[in-house]
Amino acid sequence: QVQLGESGGGLVQAGGSLRLSCAASGRTFSTYVMGWFRQTPGKEREFVAAIRWNGINLYYADSVKGRFTISRDNAENTVYLQMNSLKPEDTAVYYCAANPGRLSTTPHEYNYWGRGTQVTVSS
Repeated sequence: QVQLGESGGGLVQAGGSLRLSCAASGRTFSTYVMGWFRQTPGKEREFVAAIRWNGINLYYADSVKGRFTISRDNAENTVYLQMNSLKPEDTAVYYCAANPGRLSTTPHEYNYWGRGTQVTVSS
């Protein structure tokens, strides 16, 4: 069992930066693929980034590539999402999720989810 809790969301102007954190409980955190997703009202949950247990294999959505960076600290049971050059279209609730299997962009392959943190980017 893994429990996840996001923090670091807020209101920022376009071009600004935010760093999201996701704290995880559970001794098996270091073996999970961790992902970040986002969702806006009326839309499906959208993949943002994912990272394998080793912190080396990464994958990003094209819309955030070059602006967002995912990382993890297995000793601290935490995964991060550094978001730079934010745009109004990045406004969403951001969720972290844990997946015991392969590096995936598909929400239903992730077994555990946090409650989300709101990110709002003003123009």
